Amino acid sequence: MAEERELAHFPHLWYQEFYTGNNMGLFIKVKRIVYTKQTKYQRIDIFDTYDLGRVFALDGITMTTDLDEFMYHEMLVHVPMFLHPNPRKVLIIGGGDGGSLREVLKHESVEKAILCEIDPDVIEAARKYLKTSVEFDNPKAEIINENGAEFVRKFKGEFDVIIIDSTDPTAGEGGHLFTKDFYKACHDALKENGVLSAETESPVYDYGWVRMAYNRIKSVFPVTRIYLGFMSTYPSGCWSYTFASKGIDPIEDLDEERVSSFQKPLRYYNAEIHKAAFVLPNFVRELLEPKKG
Repeated sequence: MAEERELAHFPHLWYQEFYTGNNMGLFIKVKRIVYTKQTKYQRIDIFDTYDLGRVFALDGITMTTDLDEFMYHEMLVHVPMFLHPNPRKVLIIGGGDGGSLREVLKHESVEKAILCEIDPDVIEAARKYLKTSVEFDNPKAEIINENGAEFVRKFKGEFDVIIIDSTDPTAGEGGHLFTKDFYKACHDALKENGVLSAETESPVYDYGWVRMAYNRIKSVFPVTRIYLGFMSTYPSGCWSYTFASKGIDPIEDLDEERVSSFQKPLRYYNAEIHKAAFVLPNFVRELLEPKKG
């Protein structure tokens, strides 16, 4: 039976997230348990903390915190949104907390944004307990509860932007969103000037996943570039994203004036950050190089 606890005080409890290999991780003192449920797909935990605000976790992996979720969502969303000349129809795969949807709908050109989240219980919990769900009832938004890897196959040349806001490959149904077949389906679902962004893990602790995702996306899209951003409560604090397109260049085709004249609030992303994010440290460049021999 699903267990649900609302605003329960357990000041002696600590939350622990173990990083890849289970030899290190993140620990947070829990102020208040807000919601806990084992769904068909994964375990949902939402709890309040003393320093990070409200935390949302899936299968013991931190998804969002009030303190820093904007870092992740702004970099995942605005890089592709500002690169497309007129993004009108957007597909978000994953992202059941609603943060990516919130950022997408800051762009007035958007006429429809589809959020495809496999787990309806995540949507229900986010709607009730997470600030990131603020745009769930926006008339431009449509929420679909399906496997994103299957849903995207229904479309050909349909979307201007696709944003892959997935869980880790090892969590829940996240592995379906890291396959070559899935990226090929995304390519086919985009219009000719379509662009894509995907979260692709930590280049410090999960460099194998970064390399895997990058190479699979690169095998499908003619333009594929890794970019980095700070994300303080994700493993290593350094997070990777992959931009892909059928022709748009992530640096040369950026309209900086469009970014500077944007009227909606942005706490992390700006034109300078956009350009700098694609300048990679040597160790990241090396992990993306083809293996010799």
